[in-house]
Amino acid sequence: MSRPVIAIGSCMLHADPQRALFKGKTLLFTEEKMARSVWRAGGLPLGHFEIPEDPEGSDRAWLERCDGLLLQGGADCAPESYGETPMDPKWGGDAIRDAYETRLIRIAESLGLPILGLCRGAQILNVACGGTLYQDIGTQLPGTRVHRDWDRYDENEHSVELEADSWIRGIYEAPRVLVNSVHHQSIKDLAPGFRVTARADDGVIEAIERCEAGRWAVGVQWHPEWLDEGPPQNESRSRGDRIFERWIEHCRSAKARA
Repeated sequence: MSRPVIAIGSCMLHADPQRALFKGKTLLFTEEKMARSVWRAGGLPLGHFEIPEDPEGSDRAWLERCDGLLLQGGADCAPESYGETPMDPKWGGDAIRDAYETRLIRIAESLGLPILGLCRGAQILNVACGGTLYQDIGTQLPGTRVHRDWDRYDENEHSVELEADSWIRGIYEAPRVLVNSVHHQSIKDLAPGFRVTARADDGVIEAIERCEAGRWAVGVQWHPEWLDEGPPQNESRSRGDRIFERWIEHCRSAKARA
């Protein structure tokens, strides 16, 4: 059986005259474990490279050859992308990447491609569809847990409660699972048409979904691509490969119905 082709939107490192490698050049890339997770789950990962001369045309030509769109983690979303100004300059985000990924989401929706957003990917999915974000959880939601610890990084963990009758709950046997946490922003106002399907134990939104035929989209705030190898350290820890396997199977089914 042929592998569904999975479009992976690029992470971006913008031109930096101080960078030792590729001085002054913009880099577009896919994180290694993301591509490996897609392949192991049965998909064919296809990275994307924006063509500034004709972004709409090149994006559509690329997505027309794919069966699903995957949005990676990375830099903050820019507050301007959801109608706010930065509360702190260090939370200014990446408006260029926001515009790029919003364009991909719009085209994917027009083509009926299933969309999966991870961490930043879940946030830009919510923003592109009309929602907003908390610019900094610790500042705007005092009393919540530490969702991003630079030293512990993806070893920072917490449990999430999964909503009944949701796509994400259907993947796991338990209503509560342990996930990694590498984010300091989170969803505030939910985009129209979506439902919240997971929350951290402090109430922070951890997953959203819109499972309409032809307009299917799910976002999870954690990084399943970093929960993908070997036995879980804790029996309750979620296995990231389950998410990729179930989503890629959905992409395959959606393609067959088209």
